[in-house]
Amino acid sequence: MFPKIYINQKIKARNEKALKELPDVLDLLTVSLEAGLGFDSALGKLVSKQEGVLSDEFHRCLEEIRLGRTRREALTGVKERLELDEIKVLISNILQAEKLGIGMVQVLRVQSNEVRDQRKQRAEEQAMKAPVKMMFPLVLFIFPSLFIVLLGPALINFLDAF
Repeated sequence: MFPKIYINQKIKARNEKALKELPDVLDLLTVSLEAGLGFDSALGKLVSKQEGVLSDEFHRCLEEIRLGRTRREALTGVKERLELDEIKVLISNILQAEKLGIGMVQVLRVQSNEVRDQRKQRAEEQAMKAPVKMMFPLVLFIFPSLFIVLLGPALINFLDAF
């Protein structure tokens, strides 16, 4: 039971790191493609310039391509290893663009904007949940001490009167 919990926490932390890195990775890929590099060369540039979970995954992807797997198989492997909806959508969009011959730059730019919007929405959600999470400590710790400070002298005067 505990090993499974530990592994699940590691997976969750790794996925969170990958999600945090995603906008920068998309921007670097977009700039590389705009500069005229091919997709594999852009991934190579990304791997050499960026560090992190996504860089490691794309490095593994490039190695698989060099060993003979197709780009589709290698990218599908990345999609399966990282259990993030954003990554799954990104790779599906990349594969679809490759299949249909659509410009990769447009796909990556749209994806980058979507990821940034989703990050902003998650931050707003967490900000909305913060007051609810703070309510219990406020009621349990701060309000009683505040009542003692404010009502303590009045209570002492009231008891002295009787």
